[in-house]
Amino acid sequence: MTEQTKPAALTRRGALALAGATMGSGAITGFPTLWAQNIRNVTLRQIGTGVSGLNPIAEQVKKDLGFTLQLTVTDTDAVAQRAATQARSFDIADIEYFSIKKVYPTGALQPIDTSRIKLADKIVPIFTTGRLTPDSAAGQGTSPFSVGFVESRDAKAFAGKRTELMTLMPTVYNADTLGIRPDLVGRPITHWKDLLDPAFKGRASILNIPGIGIMDAAMVAESAGILKYGDKGNMTRAEIDKTIAFLIEAKRAGQFRAFWKTFDESVNLMASGEVVIQSMWSPAVTAVRSRGIPCVYQPLAEGYRAWGSGLGLMRHLSGLELDAAYEYMNWYLSGWCGAFLNRQGYYSAVLETAKANMSENEWGYWMEGKPATADILAPDGKVMEKAGAVRDGGSFQERMGKVVCWNSVMNEDRYMIQKWNEFIAA
Repeated sequence: MTEQTKPAALTRRGALALAGATMGSGAITGFPTLWAQNIRNVTLRQIGTGVSGLNPIAEQVKKDLGFTLQLTVTDTDAVAQRAATQARSFDIADIEYFSIKKVYPTGALQPIDTSRIKLADKIVPIFTTGRLTPDSAAGQGTSPFSVGFVESRDAKAFAGKRTELMTLMPTVYNADTLGIRPDLVGRPITHWKDLLDPAFKGRASILNIPGIGIMDAAMVAESAGILKYGDKGNMTRAEIDKTIAFLIEAKRAGQFRAFWKTFDESVNLMASGEVVIQSMWSPAVTAVRSRGIPCVYQPLAEGYRAWGSGLGLMRHLSGLELDAAYEYMNWYLSGWCGAFLNRQGYYSAVLETAKANMSENEWGYWMEGKPATADILAPDGKVMEKAGAVRDGGSFQERMGKVVCWNSVMNEDRYMIQKWNEFIAA
């Protein structure tokens, strides 16, 4: 984008932009003294989920950028609800792309000017073209690209194509599957339908976030031959009814031990052995394994359900606080944060800067599907994998290249949530 090559004017905004130019190493230096003093007084309030609402990130922001990032962590649905209804209560929404369909049309967010994002052209093509490679499938559901751009600063509808204005600045994404306890399941797990195996009666779990849980349920239903969907990410009422009916039947048969909403709940269910197969997120598997407990993020024949998240700027942000928010987004893509998130099993939005902040062994294990040449450490420094281990599902290309659906908001979203609640209450 040609605007990125223009020298920044020496305004407050330009001074901050120039300061960001040295951020390749993660260390931010060079603020003019006046602004360096002022920015230390800035506090940006961020709401998000436990996926990336992590204290080490806030601590590194303080160290590298000088201002305070104040984190509020809640569940996916609550982030979207608060962003839409209490927009002035925080400054940045760390939000999932499928949720943006509920938030952006309310006018709570302002678009992100990509000319102010230094590495905008380095962002993974999933977010900028809709496909990992030209030959990759786009996947059903709400792909990040489909809701990633708008045509103007006041637009309420999504562009459906690349423009200079992003709805969210991409940060983290993954291809999700089922987590299992290999020491307790007693047999190979190869399909989504294995979640319904009577052998796991009372020891299976599915997550209780309707827009995500329904997608896992759809993967299970298709795998089991119960249903064939036109579009799992945009079900008809009849498809929703049939999906909820089979879930209620499984629940009444005692298949499910629990329905979790938070990261910690999923970790505790698996670590305790109360559950041996469940909907799970990659860093939750990492958290279980870092306790010395076997846990596998199991590749499945039908492929992966994927999701992506990004940082959104609330409409009221302006002045120094807005400048600081852009510095934060540029920092997020500059390498330290990408490497930190990659080490938890997620994927970063700009790969080359994350790679520069990881060892060859770490990059080979997490991103290339290679056997570890030395021990792999968890983010807290504990040994998570011994030398020789290979990541579940293989390389980045293998995993993100097998995405069959994205977390979604359907046209029949309200009806789906009503029916999902009937399932939870059944």
